[in-house]
Amino acid sequence: MSKAAEIEIVSVVKKYGATTAVHGINLKIPAGTYCCLLGPSGCGKTTTLRMVAGHESITEGDVILGNKNVSDLPPARRGTAMMFQSYALFPHLDLIDNVAFSLKMKGVAREERRAKALDMLKLMQMERYATRKPTQLSGGQQQRVALARALITDPEALLLDEPLSALDPFLKVHMRAELKKLQTSLGITFVHVTHSQEEALALADLIVVMNDGRIEQAAAPRTVFERPATAFVARFMGDHNVISGKASGHDGTFLSVAVEDGVFTAIDGPRDPGEPVDIAVRTDRVRLGEPTAPGLGFSGTITNVEYRGSSVKLTADGAGITDFTAIVGDTEFFARPVKVGDAVALAWDAGDVVVLGRIDK
Repeated sequence: MSKAAEIEIVSVVKKYGATTAVHGINLKIPAGTYCCLLGPSGCGKTTTLRMVAGHESITEGDVILGNKNVSDLPPARRGTAMMFQSYALFPHLDLIDNVAFSLKMKGVAREERRAKALDMLKLMQMERYATRKPTQLSGGQQQRVALARALITDPEALLLDEPLSALDPFLKVHMRAELKKLQTSLGITFVHVTHSQEEALALADLIVVMNDGRIEQAAAPRTVFERPATAFVARFMGDHNVISGKASGHDGTFLSVAVEDGVFTAIDGPRDPGEPVDIAVRTDRVRLGEPTAPGLGFSGTITNVEYRGSSVKLTADGAGITDFTAIVGDTEFFARPVKVGDAVALAWDAGDVVVLGRIDK
């Protein structure tokens, strides 16, 4: 395989008429990285991937692959390969001819291209199905063939557009492991578009969270999970409660954040009085019980109880906050069970509060 290439996206803008789909994003993906572009539908992640692949023109900015500006090159000359969401296999061709198709277009001799295609099918453990047609395969098998077809061109980077979306939940988990193993063994750069937080956390070395055509955060999975950069990231990842308030004081260590019916604290520098501040608290760090210090909890009313086996999800309203979530262990919950309508005290530690930033719009 070719040596992995660094991908750099420099001030890239994509406009469709008067609509801007991607707003001047900058991103550097180190060579050999498994990168996931993560976000809701319409956030610009697939458009960004297609601009890297050359299947979408760039309105402004550049895409650099290795040390080469590929912004104006056709897809076949970029050193990338793309695996499409639909797999796009040819139903009338057997697997060998499907995988060998790009080599046929390049004029590679029949025996040579078929031999190489068989090698790629062996890499995917699909050689025994070589003479079958795509319709005779399961979804997971079709995905392996699509991967083999993409990799036969020896790309420096493989681009994957929601490759697991068509698979059932059990197969998704299995294919996640297969993709990670494949990327590790090949050593090339993978850029994978997904709307699944779980998928991105399981696969990526680098998660890029996108929203409204902008990058909200680009960091390692643990950083995105534990230290979300913005309120959007905290809410989208689903593991934090976001509390929005206004700065109301500072004691030298703790910033006070006033909400509708209370005041919370966070370790942060001084802010102008009345300045909007968003803080986040991990749902699995919230506990039932009185706070150990002012501003590190509140009293509320349980609005929902959801048993999840090893944990229980509690939702509460209080202090002017609605749908505040606590994920507590099953042992802790059943030692002191609560039900909808019960008054409870919820608390957390100062180290579990993250002060969130904002991005310019």
